[in-house]
Amino acid sequence: MKVKGAIDFEITECTAERVVAEMEIRPEMLNPYGVVNGGAILWLADVTASILIMGEVEPTEGMKGFPLAIDLNAHFLGNQGKGTFRSVATPVKLGKTLSVVRTTVTGAEGGLIAEVTTSHLLSK
Repeated sequence: MKVKGAIDFEITECTAERVVAEMEIRPEMLNPYGVVNGGAILWLADVTASILIMGEVEPTEGMKGFPLAIDLNAHFLGNQGKGTFRSVATPVKLGKTLSVVRTTVTGAEGGLIAEVTTSHLLSK
């Protein structure tokens, strides 16, 4: 069995208070039932949250201080198979070592797709 996929998205807003990203749904993201795979939704939420924590720092491979997700709590509340998803990450707590972020993923006409809370530790 061959399994492949591709995910990418664009940051449309990035401030200290929130990060907004938009992801176009592509056929490679769909599960056998024709809607986006849950892992793709979590990837969007997790990376959007990480960018919020990093602020204006550009990520580089192997960098120190990258926010590693240590806990993720997700509630999947909807899904869709075409169009776009929009994720909005806002801080619950931004600390020197531990940060907690709430990310909401919405779809068509603002319909709620997922509520995700992540906890991150800065890598050493």
